[in-house]
Amino acid sequence: MNASDLLVQCLEEEGIEYIFGVPGEENADFMMALEKSDKIRFVLTRHEQGAAFMAEIYGRLTGNPAGALGTLGPGSTNLITGVADSNMDRAPMLVLTGQGSTDRLHKESHQIMDVVEMFKPVTKWATTILNPKTIPEIVRKAVRLARTEKPGAVHIELPEDIAGMEIDGMPMTPRRFRRSVPDDKIVDRAFEMLKDARRPVILAGNGTIRRRASKQLRLLCEKTGIGVISTFMAKGSVDMDADYCLYTIGLGSKDRVALAIDDADLVLTLGFDMVEYHPQLWNANRNKRIVHADFLPAEIDAHYHPEAELIGDLAHALWMLNERFDRHGVPDYDFSFQRKVREQMAADFAEHKDDATEGSIRPQKVLWDAREVMGPHDVLLSDVGAHKMWIARHYQCHEPNTCLIPNGFCSMGFALPGAVAASIVFPERRILSICGDAGFLMNVQEMETARRLESDIVVMVWEDGGYGLIAWKQDSEFGRHTDLSFGNPDWLKLAESFGWHGHYVANAVDLAGTLEAAFNEKGPSLVVVPIDYRENPKLTKRLGEITCTI
Repeated sequence: MNASDLLVQCLEEEGIEYIFGVPGEENADFMMALEKSDKIRFVLTRHEQGAAFMAEIYGRLTGNPAGALGTLGPGSTNLITGVADSNMDRAPMLVLTGQGSTDRLHKESHQIMDVVEMFKPVTKWATTILNPKTIPEIVRKAVRLARTEKPGAVHIELPEDIAGMEIDGMPMTPRRFRRSVPDDKIVDRAFEMLKDARRPVILAGNGTIRRRASKQLRLLCEKTGIGVISTFMAKGSVDMDADYCLYTIGLGSKDRVALAIDDADLVLTLGFDMVEYHPQLWNANRNKRIVHADFLPAEIDAHYHPEAELIGDLAHALWMLNERFDRHGVPDYDFSFQRKVREQMAADFAEHKDDATEGSIRPQKVLWDAREVMGPHDVLLSDVGAHKMWIARHYQCHEPNTCLIPNGFCSMGFALPGAVAASIVFPERRILSICGDAGFLMNVQEMETARRLESDIVVMVWEDGGYGLIAWKQDSEFGRHTDLSFGNPDWLKLAESFGWHGHYVANAVDLAGTLEAAFNEKGPSLVVVPIDYRENPKLTKRLGEITCTI
């Protein structure tokens, strides 16, 4: 066989099921080999960035990496934003790129650049194959690194002359390993801190959306009643209907949920990733007692200095705490303040649920109706923009990984291609993507991919004719904003031209029915909502008036 055949066999052995991408001349050998595979499906996309976002969402939803493929030069640079997003949002991914022949890499040559060096800052590992005999080891290492906590992206480059070389080799058989678990003495210390506290609170990060971790967290909360505050990417780690669910934190301004941390005498962080929500925002005085439980030790930060660190498998760490509560009982905690926080947040969510506005619709109403038509296991994907802030605050979840928000690298253009991948993973679920009109058009070409794949997705665009989040932030800081407005296409004609169903909803009372109808249509549907972003400064004012007495 040639090296490309061996590479495909190694990917098959690792259980890789999908590769998304745009091939080029330098991938020709690999694509011929991939075409012969009956285990790996190649999904042709319309832009490499769309391919990377699709691979990211596949990885976030399954825990297994998919491939994102591009050729050398511009194909590789087009991949990099989606790769960086996957890596910082802790989604496993294999980045596969072609390269020119090794006999011209040392000199100025057409489309040649150092792709491996370019990918190193946005991956866990990046390498090139210079000897086909190394392919089995490289693939085994790459997949293991991509899956190992914290998951992320890895990059493999295959030069075109290496791809065609003959080789006699065999894939390495994957062998899983069990993650180490925290030391008993450290868990005893953490338990003593929890036992001595009167008003502990849990801050759950995206490490808790792993299935076993979420299960053990819910058992802990059922025993103890300790309230759980989730970061954006940890939504659904506990059920939104549970009394101990204190909803979501992460806005730059102080929200009601932050008051529960102010009131707490101990903060137990679980799978917490400070790329989402910096500790300075919730521990400004550096006086909070903190217990850190995660797969990796705590990042060093003056505002995040835990007294105890439970390092190892997070689900097992929670099981160890549960076992101690079973053995020693639960202290007489006081969660009266946490209950008030939950009540007032729930009141905020329902404030505009019966709106009947015409011409534009409040974000709160849109998200209330979206939650009503989505089932507990259905998946909502948020793009990046002002809508992301509203989704983060107002759309709550029953199950992990049912609201996917990019909140590490925070790249616009994420949600449309992401919805395509989500529909591949869960064809039986409702998939709703919410985008701003700016972010949607950044990867609008993937509408063709969705149509070609007959993806049963609904993409909702919040139309405001500008970069709404930037305007919101400039208004808050300077009292005005720079020119951030732009024009939009005729949305219904756009939908028709790509073979999508199209809906424009200008009346609040029609929204829920339109969403229901869109979900019942075969194939992709576009729902456009003129959004009332006059609510943005009102929320800023409300958050600015929050104090510790509620």
